[in-house]
Amino acid sequence: MFKTIFSKLVVIFIAILLLGYSIAGITLFYFLDNYVSDEQVKLMEQKVDNISNQLNIFLPYLQNKNTSLDAAMLLSRFINSTAGSSSYIWVVNSSGYIILPTADYMGIQQNIKSNMKTDDSGIKLPDEKQYKKITTGQTSELKEKGDFYGLYQNTPYTWLTIEKPFKYTLANSNKSSYLGILISTPISEITKTRTSVINFFIISVSVSSIISVVLIYVFSRRISKPLKQINEAARVIASGDFQKQLTIKSKDEIGELAESFNQMVADLRNLEEMRRDFVANVSHELRTPMTSIKGFIEGILDGTIPPDRQLNYLNVVRDEINRMNRLVNNLLDLAKIESGDIPLNFRVIDINELCRRCIIKLESLIVQKELEVEANFEDEEAFVVADPDAIERVIINLMHNAVKFSFNGGKIEINTKNMRNKVVVSVKDEGIGIDQDEIDMIWDRFYKSDKSRGKDKSGTGLGLAIVKNLVNGHGQEIWVESEPGKGTVFSFTLNAAPTPDDNE
Repeated sequence: MFKTIFSKLVVIFIAILLLGYSIAGITLFYFLDNYVSDEQVKLMEQKVDNISNQLNIFLPYLQNKNTSLDAAMLLSRFINSTAGSSSYIWVVNSSGYIILPTADYMGIQQNIKSNMKTDDSGIKLPDEKQYKKITTGQTSELKEKGDFYGLYQNTPYTWLTIEKPFKYTLANSNKSSYLGILISTPISEITKTRTSVINFFIISVSVSSIISVVLIYVFSRRISKPLKQINEAARVIASGDFQKQLTIKSKDEIGELAESFNQMVADLRNLEEMRRDFVANVSHELRTPMTSIKGFIEGILDGTIPPDRQLNYLNVVRDEINRMNRLVNNLLDLAKIESGDIPLNFRVIDINELCRRCIIKLESLIVQKELEVEANFEDEEAFVVADPDAIERVIINLMHNAVKFSFNGGKIEINTKNMRNKVVVSVKDEGIGIDQDEIDMIWDRFYKSDKSRGKDKSGTGLGLAIVKNLVNGHGQEIWVESEPGKGTVFSFTLNAAPTPDDNE
């Protein structure tokens, strides 16, 4: 079940959804219970206060023998209407007798009435704990949750009872006395509101859960589908087919992954093409001299080549061997440079002087093509921190390419100029140039940009790869600007160093 990202996403999202709803439900249940209880207590206290206000109004009539009965009946009706169908409100005296409401309006359940005391004076609360502290003015309010000291023990509910004292002055006397106002409500009435809210919450959660699961399924499928396409494409690529391309149009991280994947496939395709070209080039470069060497040696050995011509052919054999040696050395050098096996010995050198020496070394090639070489140095001396052997190889390679791709009688420029703490070295030719779609590939190993342009087919596509690795080894940048038919400019930077005079 959990072998695919789709199934994992669905399960994780649903688990998070259920966890969130569970926490919300528990929190709602806890706080709703406190809230409903507090609200019910406030309502009960408000009812008690209303009874107290009515007692203050009717007190003179209750103490008058002519009007006491009518006043008591009116108060009883008001108390019963205030209590409602499920609550009890009683006014008791200091002896625990219920004086209000009157007997006609009590409506006490038989199982509760059986727990009370009844005598000639009326109905009385059986336990002093139920009224003593209130009717003696010892406290301003009492709250009791339970069976109210056994009064409600025969009922199936748990009750909440609130008691408050009512202070009054006796008629024709300055003596004060207390009555107790009691209100009792079943806890089930309190939980009824909470239960209703919880039921609405459960219904809402159920509906939203169904909708959420459907949305989770849809969006999880949308997220996992591109990943499945990438996985299938990767299998195709692994089999050696580099033509597969993804068509994922999303702009998120998966879309970026698809773009990177397509770029990787393009790079692999180019690398494979370069590898094939390299194998063909190296095979040709090795097979041709080896065939020539074999033919010349066999000709010398079997006497086909006369003695007076043997020295010339041995010179040709030597040149072919040197050619193969350069090819093999370039391959070995590139491998060592890329692996870091060739250490760079940094020291302060005059890059202008190094450029002059490189021009002299290539003098025979320059003269052969009747090229004009112009050196433009911003300063007479330009000191840099670099490995002189490595940078000489970079300049020689760049100048050799400039000579190779320049037209006879053309012009080559080598320039140096200061740029902040850098020195920029440039090699410019007026040759055939490089197509824009090939500029990004000329630095790759085995790539040859002169497949159909130059007469010199001896290159193996390793020179610029070696140049780039050597420049990168110095922590510097190299770039090219070219336009077909107008020439090419290769430029690279080196860290500038203070002149010897500055160091003294």
